[in-house]
Amino acid sequence: MNSPFASSQLDRWLNTFGAWLLGILWFLPLIYAVWTAFHPAAYAVRFELLAPLTLENFAKAWSAAPFARYFLNTIMLVTLILLAQFVLCTLAAYAFARFEFFGRDLIFLLVLLQLMVMPDILIVENYRTMNYLGLLDTITAIGLPYMASGFGIFLLRQTFKTVPRELDEAARIEGANFLQILWKVYVPLAKPVYVAYGLVSVSYHWNNFLWPLIVTNSVETRPLTVGLSIFSSTDQGVDWSVITAATLMTSGPLLVAFLLFQRQFVQSFMRAGIK
Repeated sequence: MNSPFASSQLDRWLNTFGAWLLGILWFLPLIYAVWTAFHPAAYAVRFELLAPLTLENFAKAWSAAPFARYFLNTIMLVTLILLAQFVLCTLAAYAFARFEFFGRDLIFLLVLLQLMVMPDILIVENYRTMNYLGLLDTITAIGLPYMASGFGIFLLRQTFKTVPRELDEAARIEGANFLQILWKVYVPLAKPVYVAYGLVSVSYHWNNFLWPLIVTNSVETRPLTVGLSIFSSTDQGVDWSVITAATLMTSGPLLVAFLLFQRQFVQSFMRAGIK
């Protein structure tokens, strides 16, 4: 009979092996992109250790498309969405967690239903709404459908409900109003949740493609994902070295941020209690 200790060791070894295998499979496309971007086009499919390095692919990509404008648009977009989500989700979550009002549970149930609806299903109606408001081809039109996040409201509500009532009552005794209690008691205690949610929000909207593609028509409003797709279209010719260089430029900020803040990223999710 196999001992429980041997079985546990085998399970641990299999889990470790599987994790490494999945990690390597996930990492292979990135390794190829890095290799191709930093080598001449002749070495795109030739892996020679002594192949010459070059930054010419990045220079070609940067000069071939207005990536500076795309970066600015994307930064403005994710900042606008994140700030709006923090404000709206915080106020809504505070109301659901600490106030009693008619229909509260029903309204919160409707908020939760948003989590079950894929954003792509609402593209037609969102487009009609943006057209009615005269916001087509603007950064506001890209971000407006995402500013009230059901996931953000749910996450912050669950966090606010864990705050002891004693802190709330003590703040009221000191003369604080509801907004002051929210700002000085609830928000500081929920900082790990804000960090975790902010990282997820920025990552998602930095990489969002379909809705920005539909609602934008000009360079002045296109984010990086749409700009990269136009740049890498067949009309521009297929030069994998230049295309992978452009891909690394657009995804590089997120990769660098994750590598620098991965410890804080994991700790924020653990402290936030996301399961």
